[in-house]
Amino acid sequence: MARPHRLLAIAVAAPLLLAACTTDGGDSGGNGASGGGGGGGGGGDLAFSVITHGSAGDAFWDVVQNGAEAAGEDLGISVDYQSDGDPQRQAQLIDAAVNQGVDGIVVSMANPDALQDSVEAAVDAGIPVVTINSGGERSAEFGAIGHVGQDEAIAGRGAGQELAASGATNVLCVVHEAGNIGLEQRCSGASEGLGAAVTPLQVDINDLQGAQSTITSQLQSDPTIDAVLTLNSAVAAVAVAAAADAGSDAQVATFDLNSDVIAGIQDGDIAFAVDQQQYEQGYLPIVMLKLYAENLNTVGGGQPVLTGPGIVDESNVDEIADLASAGTR
Repeated sequence: MARPHRLLAIAVAAPLLLAACTTDGGDSGGNGASGGGGGGGGGGDLAFSVITHGSAGDAFWDVVQNGAEAAGEDLGISVDYQSDGDPQRQAQLIDAAVNQGVDGIVVSMANPDALQDSVEAAVDAGIPVVTINSGGERSAEFGAIGHVGQDEAIAGRGAGQELAASGATNVLCVVHEAGNIGLEQRCSGASEGLGAAVTPLQVDINDLQGAQSTITSQLQSDPTIDAVLTLNSAVAAVAVAAAADAGSDAQVATFDLNSDVIAGIQDGDIAFAVDQQQYEQGYLPIVMLKLYAENLNTVGGGQPVLTGPGIVDESNVDEIADLASAGTR
């Protein structure tokens, strides 16, 4: 991973993929809908289901949904977006999509073991599956035709290297979702990049006030902590507040973007954010499934299509801010 002042994203050229597709009208761009519930699309002959583990109203997953529905509009495909943070209910949503006979399924796999039977049942039913965001290392095993997302270990190493370059030596890695293998990989990768073990701290994403108190207590109990790495944009804001509460000079860095993180970088309260460009995680799988349905094309050659990591810091945050306000970053 390179030093700050340039994006590190491994760019995926969506226009090149789109050039291979026929378009049936429709407007481009996300529609700004929030997560959870049915989505929009172009209403064509193909119908795809997108089933993620995000929570309704989560800024990160809103952008994923915007990407998926924009692809549906661009390509004339019906896209139904649903989300549920409970892996058992997510599996049930996959089962329901199979029973409906959809033409393709996009699924995030934060808990691969809980989804394995449902994903494999979809594949057995002849429905192509593209996995996104999490669980990429199990994607081919389950029979998916591809995976789109960020390699969490690589991204973690990049974050650790950034922190090491800034002088950090004792890093708190805040895990907001128990059992999410991708978050564990981020912390592990951060340890590698830092060259020292990070200290994991479990909090609950659904109790941000409690998360702030937990981080504050940890900073107070160990004044040598000089950096806090959060793995979710919503947790980043409470980490900044926690550092202030604790009277700590620890710098805060995070994974993923939202308006608070962008403002925090602009104000100097957050050092940087690791951006996995989640709009692409919504958009590109719809393109991939259309190519497969119409021409049996696959993308990636058995390897994941990487959408990150990229570093957003003071050198590029103003440009990114304009795109984030449009719901695409």
